[in-house]
Amino acid sequence: MPILAALLSTLIIASDIYARRVPNTYLLATALLGAGVIGIVWIQGSGGPPWPALLGLTIGFVVLFPAYVFGWMGAGDVKFFGTLGFLLGAKALLPIWIIGSLLAGIHAVASLLSRHGLCRVVPGWQATQLWASASPFGQRIAVARQGRTGLPYAAWLGVGTLIVVFNPELMHW
Repeated sequence: MPILAALLSTLIIASDIYARRVPNTYLLATALLGAGVIGIVWIQGSGGPPWPALLGLTIGFVVLFPAYVFGWMGAGDVKFFGTLGFLLGAKALLPIWIIGSLLAGIHAVASLLSRHGLCRVVPGWQATQLWASASPFGQRIAVARQGRTGLPYAAWLGVGTLIVVFNPELMHW
């Protein structure tokens, strides 16, 4: 169900960047649609049993759950990763996690530099940031985020998913 995973990832990327939220409605609707497809295909005998999807779901939850418990990421990130495991199988999770984590790491470094280093090195950087946050679009983002901060990790997992879906050879690491 790569197309379904790609569609979900696109929605999550937009939502996580804009509002720092991973809506449960997106995850539940996609999981139910995926379960329906898996069930129909299995009953018709044109596909395998649902166990690989359930294994992917379980691995996705179990792997990222400790990060949620320690407060390193939100519950939406964990649920999204589990849903990706359900849709794509466990074999897709490692490359998605590696790509998403590398991109999130780059984002983290850029954020730190933006807050602490670029203000001193790049002329006008601080003024540009203030202008962007005061703009109407910046104000809408602030309202949508409702004080939520942090990196949009689910968005980077979504980018990793799109890369893996459109380069399926990456699933065979």
